[in-house]
Amino acid sequence: MDSAGLRKTVMRSKKRPTKETRQRASDLRRNTTQPERILWSILRGKSLGGLKFRRQHAVDPYIVDFYCHEARLVIELDGESHEGQQAYDARREEFLRDLGLTVFRITNDDVLDNLEGVADAILRQARRLIPLPEPGLITHRARECGEGLGEGQ
Repeated sequence: MDSAGLRKTVMRSKKRPTKETRQRASDLRRNTTQPERILWSILRGKSLGGLKFRRQHAVDPYIVDFYCHEARLVIELDGESHEGQQAYDARREEFLRDLGLTVFRITNDDVLDNLEGVADAILRQARRLIPLPEPGLITHRARECGEGLGEGQ
């Protein structure tokens, strides 16, 4: 990519999301799905490898499920709402990659059935993007927050 293209990408990524996009993100944070709540329980509070994640983060005109600025990593949960939206998701993913973001997709079923494996996969992906310390995958606090969530809560 030439320097003009790089400047354009950096400028575009610094743009503040519109009021409408910020409001949609806020609404989504209030109306989360069960898999989103479960995954958030292990991502919030720097519980996973010391990384700070944001949920329902606006990258105008889109809203990503989870975002780690330090790693420039987008975590997207794919469930029923993504069925039949492959073309839209492809355009959206291309837009995010053009901003220099890495998009990592996880299915809702993986979160519900294999949370520890999902945590490990996210941490491995983040380590590819930035050097991270080697402490345990999930802190004790995150384990307490996530206990029982997969059992109908």
